[in-house]
Amino acid sequence: MLNRFQVGHFGLLALALGSLGLAYLGWKKSNRDPSPLPQDPYVQVFFNQAETHRYKDPYRQIRRSGENLEQVLLDAIDQANISVDVAVQELNLPYVANALINKAQAGIAVRVILDNQYSEGWSGRDRNWIRQQDSYSRGKYENLFAFGDIDADGHVSPDEAAKRDAILMLHQADIPIVDDTADGTKGSGLMHHKFIVVDNRTVVTGSANFTLSGIHGDWLIPESQGNANALLHINSAELATAYTDEFNLMWGDGPEGQPDSLFGSPKPMRSLKTVSLPGSTITVQFSPHRADTPREQTTNGIIAQALSQAQQSADLALFVLTDQGIANTLAANPKIQLRTLIDRSFIYRYHSEALDMLGLSLPDHRCKYEKDNQPWHVPIKTVGYPHLADGDKLHHKFALIDDRTVVIGSHNWSKAANNKNDENLLIIENATVAQHFKQEFERLYQKAKLGRTDYLVNQMRKMQEKCGTSQF
Repeated sequence: MLNRFQVGHFGLLALALGSLGLAYLGWKKSNRDPSPLPQDPYVQVFFNQAETHRYKDPYRQIRRSGENLEQVLLDAIDQANISVDVAVQELNLPYVANALINKAQAGIAVRVILDNQYSEGWSGRDRNWIRQQDSYSRGKYENLFAFGDIDADGHVSPDEAAKRDAILMLHQADIPIVDDTADGTKGSGLMHHKFIVVDNRTVVTGSANFTLSGIHGDWLIPESQGNANALLHINSAELATAYTDEFNLMWGDGPEGQPDSLFGSPKPMRSLKTVSLPGSTITVQFSPHRADTPREQTTNGIIAQALSQAQQSADLALFVLTDQGIANTLAANPKIQLRTLIDRSFIYRYHSEALDMLGLSLPDHRCKYEKDNQPWHVPIKTVGYPHLADGDKLHHKFALIDDRTVVIGSHNWSKAANNKNDENLLIIENATVAQHFKQEFERLYQKAKLGRTDYLVNQMRKMQEKCGTSQF
């Protein structure tokens, strides 16, 4: 990945192309382009890589396909007259920070909860710290420093940081912020929520972090369109109350108060809550759950239960799938048409249930196999990974069941999400909403690599040479 000092040669070129109107990345007019679908009046759905829309990236000034998820956030914040509660793992979008600051200065109550890894401004990190990070973290901070280096002189000045470092901006404006160390610990697994509650009546939630890479794309990779994500805008006071209750558990008495915030598994059991709206039934569940919670009462158990009800089809678009119980539920329902897409960086890891679906097992780096692994006796070929631009990930966490039911949230289908992380999950019964997810899945599936891909075969060959085994 390019470092922040190369922005003068690469990042500025992209900006110049955008300003000339030459960069229409990811979008070409075609008679075969899908048409925008009608939105439900209470539950609207938005995808940052949708081929039905296009917009200008407000930072890179690049015209690209997709819906502007940051604008969805801004529009929701703009409607606030009483309060805005934000709980998101990571936030680095300056326009969102400015919108929150403007509301606070107008007398609106603004509260922000972040994961402790991202609760301080990135511009305060020094170069030695960045060099010591893994390649993913180094790339993240290289992109952020390039983004902040407005005049491309190789440095981020205090003035530049005050315009581009969103968390620094919030701190400087005295916006109250809590992270998952406010309970007196070193932090939960992850404070992994991605939601906003406005005026106790509107919820915006989904799979997207409020970041450049989560919504628009990596600063140093012009062709990047951001990790494939969705946001939902839901008008329901009853649902907003459920999210506000979850927020208040984590908030406690706020910053500088007693360590009475609740993050991770110390939270009390939050039972399923079902909300009815015209045309919709929405069920919400929050994670994590204590280890002794009955499986069927956990979020992963609820996902499995929803999948077990499938009569005809299940389409899964997931960042990760490592929960054995969910895989076993799918294996027990062989009559349905099952299609599964998982991010390329996770799909063939030794504990990925995609391998089970393919009837395979792969060892880890120690040549050990996952405990209780259960490769399917009747493998399927309709599992694989989508083709995405360099730098982008399949960050979705959704299932579409029988083209009618949508399962979506911040919750990855993993043990960590179930038992450690702060998460939320929605199950939405609505045919109009489901069609949006159908269109998104078909877009991703159309160019996906499926079955025993070349990438998988190479992985198998490498592990066979390393571990001296033919157990594939």
